[in-house]
Amino acid sequence: MRPTGDARLTALDELRGLAVAGMILVVSPGDWGMAWTWLQHAEWDGWHLADMVFPTFLFSVGVAVALSFPREVDGAFWTRVGRRVLLLIALGLATEASYNLVLAMGSGGPGQGDLGHLRIPGVLQRIGLCYGLAVAAVVATGRWTGRRVVLRPGWVGGAIAVILIGYWLLLTFVGGGRTDPQGNLGALIDQALFTPAHLWPLGWATPGGPVVYDPEGLLSTLPATANVLFGVLAGHVCRTRGGRAPLILAAAGLTLFVAGMALDPVFVVNKRIWTSSFALLSSGFSAVVLAGLIALPRQRIIDGALTPFRILGGNAILAFIISTVLGRFYGLGFLPVVEAAQRTPQGWLNARMLSVFGEPHWASRDRRI
Repeated sequence: MRPTGDARLTALDELRGLAVAGMILVVSPGDWGMAWTWLQHAEWDGWHLADMVFPTFLFSVGVAVALSFPREVDGAFWTRVGRRVLLLIALGLATEASYNLVLAMGSGGPGQGDLGHLRIPGVLQRIGLCYGLAVAAVVATGRWTGRRVVLRPGWVGGAIAVILIGYWLLLTFVGGGRTDPQGNLGALIDQALFTPAHLWPLGWATPGGPVVYDPEGLLSTLPATANVLFGVLAGHVCRTRGGRAPLILAAAGLTLFVAGMALDPVFVVNKRIWTSSFALLSSGFSAVVLAGLIALPRQRIIDGALTPFRILGGNAILAFIISTVLGRFYGLGFLPVVEAAQRTPQGWLNARMLSVFGEPHWASRDRRI
């Protein structure tokens, strides 16, 4: 059966909702000490399930881009794209500023509570930049018919190859092949461009040491854009291949996943610097998940279970911002705080869940702030 436009959009919302729910769970656990290892980021090399959630969100951005083509490309189009990019960057900076506000209020933490230590890179900033770069790549590689642009999947695939091979060449030959926290090329560029004061406060090589890198740094935004472009290809498959789309997506996803794992000895799988092998592996993971969502039989019980994720997917950015900002405001007066761990809304709700579930790992994950 050919998936309808509504079915494709439903699966996209569910994918986006699952991704942002995962991002919230990973970034804002109820109790860091009780979070499962596989729902925490890999310390450096390698990957955990937690490392798949942000790439999956970027992948979903690409799917949405593909579903909007073919389309007319004119000055108004670029104005809308530029506005979205700038809005995401501004929201990201405002979200990061909330952390500085918390520090300024005397809640403690690394860094200083002033704009002189505002983190410039960030999750929302990366989403905005990757979206803008991906749209530019789709238009640049597309086929023009008058003022309309038709997506050309082969050319998009070529752009992905250029990005991922180029990134590997940069880190290998310009960056001396270093993929460690303080010596990789991306870290050196971020230190020079932003200065350590404006990077992720926990981006140290050893706990408590000087800040040396940012996981959402500038250079690694390029391979992250490849995830968006893989999403563009997936969206094109959804739009053009009908009932065969889930099978094609699953086969392509497994191929990408295996390719990423196979490249690990050559270019280590690493989410922090978003290596090319990681981009392949994570894009393959996202494609398989999307294939599963499209192929799911739409029975009432399944549809009901996925409804929260569809709602979340339709309000993904807002949900992520609210969760992040709330998680940073400690000691809220309207919450009855018993222990220091309960000073965030997440920690307070985790304590309430613990009284219900008893098992601390389940309590830490079973909240939706």
